[in-house]
Amino acid sequence: MGSVTHNTAPALDSAAAPSHAVHRPWGWYASVHAGASHQVKCIHVHAGASLSLQSHAQRAEHWVVVAGIATVTVGEQVSDFAPNQHIYIPLGAKHRLQNHTALPVQVVEVQFGAYLGEDDIVRYDDVYGRAGEQTVSNPATQQALNSTFKTAGQAHE
Repeated sequence: MGSVTHNTAPALDSAAAPSHAVHRPWGWYASVHAGASHQVKCIHVHAGASLSLQSHAQRAEHWVVVAGIATVTVGEQVSDFAPNQHIYIPLGAKHRLQNHTALPVQVVEVQFGAYLGEDDIVRYDDVYGRAGEQTVSNPATQQALNSTFKTAGQAHE
C-alpha cells in the first residue's frame, strides 16, 4: 500500500538561520557561495516585513522565490512571485523585496558584478528608519553612483 511522506524540512523562521547568517530587522541573509564576480545568498524575510527600496551601482541581481509569496518592486513595477518564479533586477534599478503574508518568504539571490560588497547600497525608502542612507565605502562604487546620478539628473533637466 502507499505510505505517507512527512515534510521533515526545518521551519522557515529565525531558528532555521545558519550560524553564519547576518540578521537584519526584516529577517536574515546568508552567503552560500562567492566567486570573483558573483555571489549566491539565501534571503529570509519575516512575515509582514520589508527590505528597503534600494539600488546598487556595481551589481545586478537574480532572485528565485523558494518559499512564500514575495512582493517585488523593480522600478515602478510591483508584482507578486510564488515559489519557482524568478525576477531580474538590473544594475542600478530601484528594487524592494516585501512579505505581505503571515508566512515567511525565502529567496535565493544571485548577484553579478564587479563589486559585491554590502556597502554598495543606496536606500530610498525604509520602514526601519534607514532611508536616505548611502552606504558606499568602495571608490569604484562611489564613482559609479556619481555617474548614475549625473546621468539621471541630465535626463530630468
